[in-house]
Amino acid sequence: MDFALCDNFDKHQNQTSVKMKLLCVQVVKDMLGEQIDYDKVHKITSDAKFETGDVKASIASLTFILCSAAKYNVDEESLSNELQQLGLPKEHATSLCRSYSDSLEKMQLQLRKQSLRLSQLDDVEWRIDYIISSSELKDINEPCVQLKMKINNPDLHSTKPVSFTILADKFRVLLNELKLAEQMMNNIS
Repeated sequence: MDFALCDNFDKHQNQTSVKMKLLCVQVVKDMLGEQIDYDKVHKITSDAKFETGDVKASIASLTFILCSAAKYNVDEESLSNELQQLGLPKEHATSLCRSYSDSLEKMQLQLRKQSLRLSQLDDVEWRIDYIISSSELKDINEPCVQLKMKINNPDLHSTKPVSFTILADKFRVLLNELKLAEQMMNNIS
C-alpha cells in the first residue's frame, strides 16, 4: 500500500496545497454521504494534468488515508509526519491534515453509523385467530397470533416481509423477552 500511496503522492507535487485541500474537501464530502462534485474535482486536478485514472487513484488514496486516520483516531501531527515520510510535501500534508481535523468528528460519527448496521423493523401487522380445529388435530380451541413484519435491510436498501403464526402462550413469552431486551438496551445507553 505504501508504494501505491507514494506513487500517487508524486502526482500531487504538481498541484498547489490549496488544490490539495479542495480535493480533500470533496473526498470528505463523499465519506459523509454527499456526492462528489466531479466537475470541481476535474477543475482542481486539471492544472496538474491528471488523467482519469490519476483522479480515481487520488480519490481512492485520500479516502483510504482519511478513513483510516479517523478510524484509529490519529492525531494531526502524527498523520502529517507519516504523510511526509511517504513523500507528500509538507504544505500538502498540512492541507490534508487541516481538512482531516476540521471533519474528524463528522467522519468518526459516519464510520460509527456504518460499522454495525443491522436490519430494522419498519412495520408490524398482526391479528388474532381462534383455531377451533385443523386437519391434523380435531380439537385445538386455542387463539393464535398472525404476525407480519416488514424488515428493512440498510445494506441492500430493501424491505422484506416476514410472516409467521405463533400460539398465544408462545407469543406472551416472545413479547416478554422483547420487553426485557428493550429494557436492557435502554439501560446501556
